Amino acid sequence: MDLMLGKTIGGRYHIIDKLGEGTYGQTWLAEDQHLLGSPDCVVKQLKPETTDASEWEIAKRLFEEEAKTLQELAKNDLIPQIMAYLEENGQRYLVQEYIQGHDLSQELERGQTFSETLVIELLQQILQALEVIQQHNLIHRDIKPSNLMRRKQDGKVVLIDFGAVKKLQPDNQPTAPTVRIGTPGYMAPEQAKGYPNLSSDIYAVGMIGIQALTGELPNTLQWD
Repeated sequence: MDLMLGKTIGGRYHIIDKLGEGTYGQTWLAEDQHLLGSPDCVVKQLKPETTDASEWEIAKRLFEEEAKTLQELAKNDLIPQIMAYLEENGQRYLVQEYIQGHDLSQELERGQTFSETLVIELLQQILQALEVIQQHNLIHRDIKPSNLMRRKQDGKVVLIDFGAVKKLQPDNQPTAPTVRIGTPGYMAPEQAKGYPNLSSDIYAVGMIGIQALTGELPNTLQWD
Protein backbone atom coordinates (compact mmCIF):
# COMPACT_ATOMS: atom_id res chain seq x y z
CA MET A 1 0.00 0.00 0.00
CA ASP A 2 1.34 3.43 -0.91
CA LEU A 3 2.09 5.64 2.09
CA MET A 4 0.39 8.66 0.48
CA LEU A 5 -3.05 7.04 0.54
CA GLY A 6 -5.10 8.36 3.43
CA LYS A 7 -2.85 11.37 4.03
CA THR A 8 -4.22 14.91 4.25
CA ILE A 9 -2.06 17.55 2.57
CA GLY A 10 -2.09 21.09 3.87
CA GLY A 11 -4.71 20.13 6.42
CA ARG A 12 -7.25 20.13 3.60
CA TYR A 13 -6.64 17.75 0.67
CA HIS A 14 -7.31 14.13 1.64
CA ILE A 15 -5.63 11.59 -0.69
CA ILE A 16 -8.00 8.80 -1.77
CA ASP A 17 -6.47 7.24 -4.90
CA LYS A 18 -3.43 7.24 -7.18
CA LEU A 19 -3.99 8.54 -10.70
CA GLY A 20 -0.54 8.01 -12.18
CA GLU A 21 3.17 8.76 -12.09
CA GLY A 22 5.87 10.01 -14.40
CA THR A 23 9.55 10.86 -14.53
CA TYR A 24 9.23 13.86 -12.24
CA GLY A 25 6.34 13.07 -9.93
CA GLN A 26 3.15 11.34 -8.91
CA THR A 27 -0.49 12.37 -9.31
CA TRP A 28 -3.22 11.69 -6.77
CA LEU A 29 -6.97 12.01 -6.52
CA ALA A 30 -7.99 13.86 -3.37
CA GLU A 31 -11.01 15.33 -1.62
CA ASP A 32 -11.13 19.00 -0.66
CA GLN A 33 -12.32 18.76 2.93
CA HIS A 34 -12.78 22.53 3.30
CA LEU A 35 -15.65 22.65 0.81
CA LEU A 36 -19.19 21.33 1.13
CA GLY A 37 -19.48 17.83 -0.28
CA SER A 38 -15.68 17.37 -0.29
CA PRO A 39 -15.34 17.70 -4.10
CA ASP A 40 -12.56 15.84 -5.88
CA CYS A 41 -9.32 17.55 -6.86
CA VAL A 42 -5.91 16.53 -8.22
CA VAL A 43 -2.72 16.65 -6.14
CA LYS A 44 0.59 16.50 -8.01
CA GLN A 45 3.63 15.63 -5.91
CA LEU A 46 7.15 16.52 -7.04
CA LYS A 47 9.03 13.23 -6.82
CA PRO A 48 11.71 12.81 -9.50
CA GLU A 49 13.00 9.32 -10.26
CA THR A 50 16.61 10.42 -9.79
CA THR A 51 19.21 11.27 -7.17
CA ASP A 52 21.19 13.50 -9.54
CA ALA A 53 21.29 17.09 -8.24
CA SER A 54 21.04 18.70 -11.69
CA GLU A 55 18.04 16.54 -12.60
CA TRP A 56 16.38 17.54 -9.33
CA GLU A 57 16.85 21.22 -10.19
CA ILE A 58 15.30 20.69 -13.63
CA ALA A 59 12.34 18.87 -12.08
CA LYS A 60 11.84 21.59 -9.47
CA ARG A 61 12.00 24.34 -12.10
CA LEU A 62 9.45 22.58 -14.32
CA PHE A 63 7.16 22.02 -11.34
CA GLU A 64 7.27 25.69 -10.40
CA GLU A 65 6.71 26.71 -14.03
CA GLU A 66 3.61 24.51 -14.14
CA ALA A 67 2.20 26.26 -11.07
CA LYS A 68 2.99 29.72 -12.47
CA THR A 69 1.39 28.82 -15.80
CA LEU A 70 -1.84 27.61 -14.21
CA GLN A 71 -1.99 30.85 -12.22
CA GLU A 72 -1.45 32.87 -15.40
CA LEU A 73 -4.17 30.95 -17.25
CA ALA A 74 -6.65 31.02 -14.37
CA LYS A 75 -10.36 31.48 -15.05
CA ASN A 76 -10.31 29.82 -18.47
CA ASP A 77 -12.59 26.79 -18.62
CA LEU A 78 -10.39 24.91 -21.11
CA ILE A 79 -7.51 24.77 -18.59
CA PRO A 80 -7.63 23.15 -15.11
CA GLN A 81 -7.89 25.73 -12.33
CA ILE A 82 -5.05 25.88 -9.80
CA MET A 83 -6.19 25.56 -6.18
CA ALA A 84 -2.94 25.59 -4.20
CA TYR A 85 0.84 25.31 -4.35
CA LEU A 86 2.43 24.30 -1.08
CA GLU A 87 5.41 22.73 0.68
CA GLU A 88 4.97 20.34 3.58
CA ASN A 89 7.53 18.16 5.36
CA GLY A 90 10.09 18.81 2.63
CA GLN A 91 7.68 17.85 -0.16
CA ARG A 92 6.17 20.09 -2.85
CA TYR A 93 2.57 19.77 -4.00
CA LEU A 94 0.43 21.35 -6.69
CA VAL A 95 -3.35 21.12 -6.24
CA GLN A 96 -5.65 21.68 -9.18
CA GLU A 97 -9.17 21.14 -10.44
CA TYR A 98 -10.22 17.56 -11.23
CA ILE A 99 -11.65 17.25 -14.75
CA GLN A 100 -14.32 14.57 -14.76
CA GLY A 101 -14.47 12.74 -18.07
CA HIS A 102 -12.08 10.70 -20.22
CA ASP A 103 -8.90 11.44 -22.13
CA LEU A 104 -8.81 11.30 -25.93
CA SER A 105 -6.67 8.16 -26.00
CA GLN A 106 -9.92 6.33 -25.24
CA GLU A 107 -11.47 7.79 -28.40
CA LEU A 108 -8.39 7.33 -30.60
CA GLU A 109 -7.88 3.61 -30.12
CA ARG A 110 -5.45 1.99 -32.52
CA GLY A 111 -7.14 0.70 -35.65
CA GLN A 112 -10.16 2.98 -35.29
CA THR A 113 -10.49 5.66 -37.96
CA PHE A 114 -12.60 8.81 -38.10
CA SER A 115 -14.24 10.54 -41.04
CA GLU A 116 -12.68 13.75 -42.31
CA THR A 117 -15.61 15.73 -40.90
CA LEU A 118 -15.15 14.28 -37.41
CA VAL A 119 -11.39 14.84 -37.52
CA ILE A 120 -11.86 18.51 -38.44
CA GLU A 121 -14.33 18.90 -35.57
CA LEU A 122 -11.90 17.24 -33.15
CA LEU A 123 -8.96 19.40 -34.25
CA GLN A 124 -11.03 22.57 -33.92
CA GLN A 125 -11.83 21.63 -30.33
CA ILE A 126 -8.17 20.96 -29.52
CA LEU A 127 -7.08 24.21 -31.17
CA GLN A 128 -9.50 26.19 -29.01
CA ALA A 129 -7.60 25.01 -25.92
CA LEU A 130 -4.24 25.56 -27.61
CA GLU A 131 -5.19 29.11 -28.57
CA VAL A 132 -5.57 29.95 -24.89
CA ILE A 133 -1.95 29.15 -24.05
CA GLN A 134 -0.48 30.57 -27.26
CA GLN A 135 -2.04 33.94 -26.45
CA HIS A 136 0.29 33.91 -23.43
CA ASN A 137 3.33 32.92 -25.54
CA LEU A 138 3.47 29.49 -23.92
CA ILE A 139 4.42 26.12 -25.41
CA HIS A 140 2.82 23.06 -23.82
CA ARG A 141 5.46 20.67 -25.28
CA ASP A 142 3.49 17.49 -24.54
CA ILE A 143 0.23 17.66 -26.45
CA LYS A 144 -1.03 14.12 -27.01
CA PRO A 145 -4.37 12.30 -26.62
CA SER A 146 -3.78 11.36 -22.97
CA ASN A 147 -3.25 15.04 -22.08
CA LEU A 148 -6.56 16.10 -23.62
CA MET A 149 -9.66 15.46 -21.52
CA ARG A 150 -13.19 15.23 -22.88
CA ARG A 151 -15.13 16.85 -20.05
CA LYS A 152 -18.24 14.89 -19.10
CA GLN A 153 -20.21 17.99 -18.18
CA ASP A 154 -20.23 19.66 -21.60
CA GLY A 155 -18.12 17.55 -23.99
CA LYS A 156 -15.45 20.25 -24.33
CA VAL A 157 -11.77 19.31 -24.74
CA VAL A 158 -9.63 20.46 -21.80
CA LEU A 159 -5.82 20.61 -22.02
CA ILE A 160 -4.13 19.13 -18.94
CA ASP A 161 -0.64 18.35 -17.57
CA PHE A 162 1.49 21.47 -17.89
CA GLY A 163 4.57 19.77 -16.47
CA ALA A 164 6.60 20.46 -19.63
CA VAL A 165 5.35 24.00 -20.32
CA LYS A 166 7.78 26.70 -21.45
CA LYS A 167 7.42 30.47 -21.70
CA LEU A 168 8.87 31.87 -24.92
CA GLN A 169 10.62 35.16 -25.47
CA PRO A 170 8.63 37.80 -27.41
CA ASP A 171 10.38 36.82 -30.66
CA ASN A 172 8.96 33.26 -30.33
CA GLN A 173 12.42 31.67 -30.16
CA PRO A 174 14.30 30.11 -27.21
CA THR A 175 17.55 31.91 -26.47
CA ALA A 176 19.42 28.64 -25.84
CA PRO A 177 18.75 24.91 -26.28
CA THR A 178 16.15 23.68 -23.81
CA VAL A 179 15.66 20.37 -22.05
CA ARG A 180 14.57 17.72 -24.54
CA ILE A 181 11.09 16.88 -23.32
CA GLY A 182 7.96 15.55 -24.99
CA THR A 183 6.47 12.33 -26.36
CA PRO A 184 8.03 10.61 -29.40
CA GLY A 185 5.70 10.68 -32.38
CA TYR A 186 3.97 13.88 -31.28
CA MET A 187 7.18 15.85 -30.70
CA ALA A 188 8.19 18.21 -33.53
CA PRO A 189 11.73 17.86 -34.97
CA GLU A 190 12.84 21.29 -33.70
CA GLN A 191 11.54 20.43 -30.24
CA ALA A 192 13.52 17.19 -30.23
CA LYS A 193 16.64 19.26 -30.96
CA GLY A 194 15.94 21.58 -28.02
CA TYR A 195 14.52 24.54 -29.96
CA PRO A 196 10.71 24.41 -29.58
CA ASN A 197 8.48 27.25 -30.73
CA LEU A 198 4.75 27.89 -30.89
CA SER A 199 4.41 25.84 -34.08
CA SER A 200 5.79 22.79 -32.24
CA ASP A 201 2.44 22.38 -30.48
CA ILE A 202 0.66 22.79 -33.83
CA TYR A 203 2.76 19.88 -35.13
CA ALA A 204 1.52 17.71 -32.24
CA VAL A 205 -2.09 18.60 -33.02
CA GLY A 206 -1.47 17.67 -36.65
CA MET A 207 -0.13 14.28 -35.61
CA ILE A 208 -3.28 13.68 -33.59
CA GLY A 209 -5.27 14.45 -36.74
CA ILE A 210 -3.25 11.93 -38.75
CA GLN A 211 -3.76 9.37 -35.99
CA ALA A 212 -7.52 9.92 -36.11
CA LEU A 213 -7.60 9.56 -39.91
CA THR A 214 -5.36 6.49 -40.17
CA GLY A 215 -5.92 4.66 -36.90
CA GLU A 216 -2.14 4.40 -36.49
CA LEU A 217 0.03 5.74 -33.67
CA PRO A 218 2.37 8.52 -34.88
CA ASN A 219 5.56 6.67 -33.95
CA THR A 220 4.50 3.67 -36.08
CA LEU A 221 3.87 5.64 -39.28
CA GLN A 222 6.19 5.08 -42.22
CA TRP A 223 7.82 8.18 -43.68
CA ASP A 224 8.71 8.73 -47.32
